[in-house]
This record gives sequence, C-alpha cells and structure tokens, in this order.
Amino acid sequence: MRIVSWNINSLRKRQERLLVCLQETKCTDEQFPELALRAAGYHSAFHGQKSYNGVAILSRSALQDVRSSLCDEEEDPQARVIAAIVGSVRIYSIYAPNGQAVGSPAYDYKLKWYARLEKCLRDNERLEQSLAVCGDFNVAPKDEDVYDPELWRGAIMCSDGERAALEQLCAAGLTDTLRIHHPESGLFSWWDYRMLAFPKNRGLRIDAILSSKSLAEHCSAAGIEREMRKGKEPSDHAPVWAEFEL
Repeated sequence: MRIVSWNINSLRKRQERLLVCLQETKCTDEQFPELALRAAGYHSAFHGQKSYNGVAILSRSALQDVRSSLCDEEEDPQARVIAAIVGSVRIYSIYAPNGQAVGSPAYDYKLKWYARLEKCLRDNERLEQSLAVCGDFNVAPKDEDVYDPELWRGAIMCSDGERAALEQLCAAGLTDTLRIHHPESGLFSWWDYRMLAFPKNRGLRIDAILSSKSLAEHCSAAGIEREMRKGKEPSDHAPVWAEFEL
C-alpha cells in the first residue's frame, strides 16, 4: 500500500495533480469533483468549506467507516479532519491550524486542536492496530526540519509549544515514517512562494505521514515528491509518501 499526503492548496486549481490524502482543498462539499474522481477510478471521502481549509481521502478501494470530526461534541466550523478505513488501515487526513503568531488566539486554538486530536486517537482508535495520520501538521518537528533553525527559532511552526504538542501526539504511539528511512537534514515539504525560497531550498518539513508502530514495522520506503512543487501554478507544498508491505 502506498499512502500519499499533499496540501494541494486549492483542489479546483490543481485537479489534474490529484493523489490520495489531500489538505486545504478550499471547496465546499457541493464543489468537490466526486463524479469526476469516480470516473477516474477513485473512491473519495471529503469534508470542505468555502475558500478555506478542507480535507479529503481518495482511494482505488472502497472507503469504510468515514468520519469528518474529532470524535468530541465540540462544534467546530473549520473543516480540518476526515478519517476512513482503506483495506485494513485506518487513515486520517488532517490539516492542522497555522496558528498565525505565537501567543495569539489562533495559536491557542492550534494547541487546543492538537490536544483534541490526541484525545480522539487515544479514546477512539486502536493504536496497536494499523493506523496512519497524514497531513499538513503546520509544525516543523525538529531543527533538522528547518533550513535555518536560528532564523526560525521561536517563530510560528517552530515554537516550543507547537513542537511539544506534536511530540505529545506522537507519544500516543505514532512514528514519523520519513525518519525511518531518512534521518538526514535538508528534506522539506513546504517553501514560501516569495524570495526564491524553492529554488534556494529554503523550506520547512511540516507535512508528514505518521503511523502506528505496528504499521511502521511494514514501512518499506518513504519520501517527498519535490518535483511536484514545480510546474504551472504549483502548490507551495510537495506531496509526502510512505509505502507499506502488507
């Protein structure tokens, strides 16, 4: 099984580049191209809103037990999570909040959202079974995931609070699949559109596929499709992927 996750940064602009777990689709459920995807051989589950956020899961196999919430009763208008079972694997496609600025109300919402996600996984999923949490986490986990750690020290996506929230999530029993195969620095999944950040490789690794330990044992390869950041009207993110021998 190959799982691919991509912040597509507007589905309607990049429909010809579709992959598997998508974030920031920026379209309502009524605008989602479900029929076109079915004609192309994809089953889909999606949760969207107008102009912002939005997540989806696409699969060649049928999707089971679809849920578009964080398992709690808290009402949240932001479309940031969808989950489904594909084959024997429970998959989450998530788009974590950006947080805007450290200490802002949006930052507090981000930390609370991470706590809700962790509780959802602990209380509702069997973490010892095959589980993958994929998406744009909007956090660079460690200094090796940042092109200039000192420049970004304490900034949004690199602050201690955000890194602690992501670390706590992983402590629930999740493994960063890329780091199983690639411990080296200089691997990024997001580059600013400005100041030639992409050609100069001034990026951050904020997208990931996290898997339960039992699934991680079957992870045979993982990587980042940097070439997908090129071309006409590219997303500012590159897809990340992991392969599992199941």
